[in-house]
Amino acid sequence: MKPLLALLAMAAAFLTGPAQAAPQGTPVTEEDAYAIGLEAYTYAYPMVLMEVTRRVSTNAGEGRLHAPMNHFSHMKTYPDASFRDVVRPNADTLYSTLWFDVGKEPLILTLPDTAGRYHVVPIMDMWTEVFATLGTRTTGNDGGTVALVGPHWQGGLPQGMRMVRSPTEQGWIIGRIQTNSAADYDHVHQLQAGYAATPLSGWSKPQAAAEAQADPSIDRKTPPVEQVAQMAPGAFFALFAETLKRNPPHATDYAVLLRMERVGLVPGQSFDLAAADPAVQRGLTRAAADAHARILNRRKGLDLTRNGWVALGNALGVYGNDYLQRAFIAYAGLGALPPEEAIYPMVPLDGAGKPLSGAARYVLHFDKDQIPPADAFWSLTMYGADQFFVANPIDRFAIGDRDKLAFNADGSLDLYIQKENPGADKQANWLPAPEGPFTMNLRLYLPRREALEGRWTPPPLKRVP
Repeated sequence: MKPLLALLAMAAAFLTGPAQAAPQGTPVTEEDAYAIGLEAYTYAYPMVLMEVTRRVSTNAGEGRLHAPMNHFSHMKTYPDASFRDVVRPNADTLYSTLWFDVGKEPLILTLPDTAGRYHVVPIMDMWTEVFATLGTRTTGNDGGTVALVGPHWQGGLPQGMRMVRSPTEQGWIIGRIQTNSAADYDHVHQLQAGYAATPLSGWSKPQAAAEAQADPSIDRKTPPVEQVAQMAPGAFFALFAETLKRNPPHATDYAVLLRMERVGLVPGQSFDLAAADPAVQRGLTRAAADAHARILNRRKGLDLTRNGWVALGNALGVYGNDYLQRAFIAYAGLGALPPEEAIYPMVPLDGAGKPLSGAARYVLHFDKDQIPPADAFWSLTMYGADQFFVANPIDRFAIGDRDKLAFNADGSLDLYIQKENPGADKQANWLPAPEGPFTMNLRLYLPRREALEGRWTPPPLKRVP
């Protein structure tokens, strides 16, 4: 019993107590450090990507979705081919985002009354876990206020106000309001104006406008996902250690924390790879490159449906201890919603198992009884090889049930995916493709039970001769 109690005490110290020095014992070999490094890099990747994204998004300058901490920023139009802040954005909703810091005091969030319109306000911690969702499915469409509090905060709130506790001091809110076309922008802008964030100490008091501070050392041109890919191992692990000081591990992370301690990565402490034992330096350096490649290659290990779509599964938004899945989704779709809100089937191959390319033409055919089953809405979105939108002649990056689609006489639907315009009789159903490789995501918002349980899957993408 005593060894077990000692282990629990050590784990508790990781999460709540002062930093502990790395244990002295059997020297760590390079191969030990390499194995631990693979796990540590995968575990750390989402937090490092979040921190880089946070720094970019809260830094002053031209661009969309930029605002100081604890202030909302609103997209006024759909993202276009110039948008590079977040990979695989959608062209279905207008975003309202906020990077929060509740380390000192709670933040009171005010949501608008959307008069029945679908919206979702997911709240992510710095590990990219969606620990709460507000909006249509959970709290309804009537708006209201919620107090977002830090992991260790204790105190009183205004009477009757709902409290949501964040596992980390910092995190990200990526609100989405259903937007039915550019003609719908003005109405959605009015709804966005109903979002507000107020520190508890300033509740019911006038709030002064704030501006993001300019930090010239922050790279605002390179997408965050590329910045992380280019990081030297020492910089990556050092940034992880600093971010971890204010954003504690989850209660189920004991095993990986104990492993990381052996190479000097201890919650609450800074980390300098250059000062580590040479064997640790070599092992972690090798591991960083291999772990990053492993994250990117995760797509190859995901299950394909019989029709060639990648089944991302239901481990989206909330990942538990599946650190590789969490890292891959951060890389391929930072800010993904839990499946109850939306699912994102991805298609990298046609029905014959060949990679998609703008050099070919494709048709996606839905039988009448196989139209995507969504209680809110659905869309099909095009992405280039870099996971961003690609410019096209009609500025169409997604197509779905809110468009004026032309259905066949029997109620079925054909979508045309190709680079060239398929002609006036098919243009309404055309999703332009880039010249080179591409992938697509089918999005179902408020998916019905048959989609969540896998009884419905997208049809194969057929190459046109």
